[in-house]
Amino acid sequence: MKKDDEQLQEETRARLEQKLRSKRSQRRNSSSKNAKNSSENEDDSEGKGVLSTVFSVFRGVTVIFAIIFVIAGVFGVAAGAGYFARLVEVTKVPNKTKLLSEINNIHGVSMMKYSNGQSISDISSDLIRVNVSSAAISQNVKNALIATEDDTFKTNDGVVPKAVFRGILGSVGGGMSSGGSTLTQQLIKQQVLGDSVTFQRKASEIVYARALNKYLSKDQILTDYLNVSPFGRNNKGQNIAGIESAAQGIFGKQASQLTVPEAAFIAGLPQSPIVYSPYNADGSLKSKADMSYGLARYQDVLFNLYRGGYISKKDYQTYENYDISKEFLQPAPVNSTAHGYLYNVVYSEAVADVYNYLIKTDKVSATALGNDSTKQHYQDLAEQDLQNNGYTITTTINQGVYNAMQDAVANYGGVLQDGTGEVQTGNVLMDNKTGAVLGFVGGLNYAENQNNHAFDTERSPGSSIKPILAYGPAIDMGMMGTATMLSNYPASYSSGQPIMHVGSTGSNTMMNLGEALDVSWNIPAYWTYQDILKSGKSAEPYMTKMDYQIKDYSVESLPLGGGVDPTVVQHTNGYQTLANGGIYNKYYVVQSIKDDTGHVIYQHENKPTQVYSEATSTIMEYLLHNVIVGQQTSTFYGALSQLNPSLATSVEWCGKTGTTDAYTDGWLMLSTPTVTLGDWVGHDNNSAMAANTAYSSNGTYMANLVNSINAADPSIFGAGQKFPDPATDSNVTKSKVLVSTGEKPGKLTSGPLKGVTVGGATTTSYWATKSGAPTTQYNFAIGGSTSDLANAWSKILPGVKLQTSPSSSSSTSKSSSKN
Repeated sequence: MKKDDEQLQEETRARLEQKLRSKRSQRRNSSSKNAKNSSENEDDSEGKGVLSTVFSVFRGVTVIFAIIFVIAGVFGVAAGAGYFARLVEVTKVPNKTKLLSEINNIHGVSMMKYSNGQSISDISSDLIRVNVSSAAISQNVKNALIATEDDTFKTNDGVVPKAVFRGILGSVGGGMSSGGSTLTQQLIKQQVLGDSVTFQRKASEIVYARALNKYLSKDQILTDYLNVSPFGRNNKGQNIAGIESAAQGIFGKQASQLTVPEAAFIAGLPQSPIVYSPYNADGSLKSKADMSYGLARYQDVLFNLYRGGYISKKDYQTYENYDISKEFLQPAPVNSTAHGYLYNVVYSEAVADVYNYLIKTDKVSATALGNDSTKQHYQDLAEQDLQNNGYTITTTINQGVYNAMQDAVANYGGVLQDGTGEVQTGNVLMDNKTGAVLGFVGGLNYAENQNNHAFDTERSPGSSIKPILAYGPAIDMGMMGTATMLSNYPASYSSGQPIMHVGSTGSNTMMNLGEALDVSWNIPAYWTYQDILKSGKSAEPYMTKMDYQIKDYSVESLPLGGGVDPTVVQHTNGYQTLANGGIYNKYYVVQSIKDDTGHVIYQHENKPTQVYSEATSTIMEYLLHNVIVGQQTSTFYGALSQLNPSLATSVEWCGKTGTTDAYTDGWLMLSTPTVTLGDWVGHDNNSAMAANTAYSSNGTYMANLVNSINAADPSIFGAGQKFPDPATDSNVTKSKVLVSTGEKPGKLTSGPLKGVTVGGATTTSYWATKSGAPTTQYNFAIGGSTSDLANAWSKILPGVKLQTSPSSSSSTSKSSSKN
């Protein structure tokens, strides 16, 4: 071939040179005849000669480069062939047992399990596959497949050399051609090696195909191929794999019953199953134009059957004119299964875990994932793997507890209904130590409302955010202790809007932190958060560590629930942190995922984050226990005491309520030493509930929910266990302080009462920092105006006159006055 190319190039160059010589001769003759013309004409003639010469040279150079290119291509093919031959030579022959195991590894159905190993549900897949034996497959199908895909199948050793050579030629200029593979090679590619386009993969494919040809009979190879290959979609729009599913899904019969035309149509599908399929994704028949591709492919297969001698000319002419489309099944609906809240939660989290596994396995860079198409590809791949690869997903869900929670909402959800429209609920039970979700309630009834109110509904937490965002951080920063005084005098936002609490503008008093929490007054929380901001500190590090999404930390109503909208599971996670020594463990539902060989591809690992100090955790649970037992914001504890007195007294219940404006949302967050139970009630349309729904009705509902959970697992709430006692916890600083000021007794060193010694009744105030409480100063309280402070001192020291008149400043604060 090289000699022929060179001869052709030489002949071309000779012809070009001859033409050039003839043109030069003509120009010389023309020049002689016009010797007497002007010099301008002579110059013009010379210019034309130069251009002609340049053109000639350019053409000559082009020819030379073309010759070089051809030679380089020949050498490139030779080099590629040599390299490929070496790869084939060094590729190890696969172990027979291992290879056959992979060939026969047709993935089963993926499934979800409870934490005890019992089944939750199979994972739905739109891939329908039914395996059959060789005897259950019509010979018509086998003949059609061989005639079309691999006409030397019966005689080759698993590989056709000329096809391999075409593949090497296809690699010149980049890439590896994958065309021309035998059926044996295609089976290896589908079941063992995948379809990556590399020399090494192709080399392995060849070695493995030849080995498989020795390990199995031709009929076994053909049967395996027909059982694993994709065949497009059926009349329900489902993806189908395997010849039996194809026969039933397209023609409504078994694979053993397929006629020649039916077999010819199905045998043509694997080359491009979705394009050639007669059905759309919704199961409808394709348009005439779109169906023409599959019908043309059908004609090709018929011709191959005739050419291969499998059918006579007469039969071929008969089948050629036969309208196979009239045999296609009419579209039919899929028998859908309503899985419920649990299935959807597990599926969603499992997809995310498989996605992370795939990108880690494929070493996909963060840069590559920045490409939306790459990210979408792996998300789609994760879903396909989860649906079709026989995974086993073990969850954290306690079967008995979960079922008890579903029974409770079914039996007692009616308590929440107050005549204002359907009041929905969402609940999450979380393990304090790990963040594992043990059970949840997604709503009243999945069949009637598929919105998962536990995992998807985002609502303002109202006052339930106060311990997380205001008081917790303030205690942790050493800005307050349990007896610290806070202003509950009337106050307004910077806009002039009064800060209200259930219709009240305040109590015109200073109150300690415990009282502020017990009643859930809004003004003390407002001043606490403002004090954090004025001190130059922020709650943002705390909230960010717990994955709360807050855009603006300067929002004045933030400590009252404005500007933050967590889900129930997220907010439960926040209270889990407070109850777990200040350590946050992100919630999870999937414990592990195994593939169908038992190999673990995902195992949850806790990544604990210290958010609050242990001392802060101890102090907050001490305060929140009084909130629940005091029952000033919820009837839960009283209802539980009536329902199950032992459960009420044997478990240390701590928590907080939250109600938003106009009774739109109601929250009750409960923690014990072992678990945290989050609760939200409200309308999907954000309309108002009745005034007592969150306070009373929800308290009753939650008491029944807790009692049901306890009946399913009496150990789950940690009966008999206790949170650390701040009185004995070595991490907590104990300060003897005045009941009136929340600070230590002593002489005032500044302000209008400078020099006055303040004493009186004392109490122990618990602090999270070593310095503890300061000595009493004039500005002893957090928040309030100067007139509020003067009024407070008139109650602490009646009859004692101020040395100077206070300024008319509108407000002051503990931190700003001391700094």
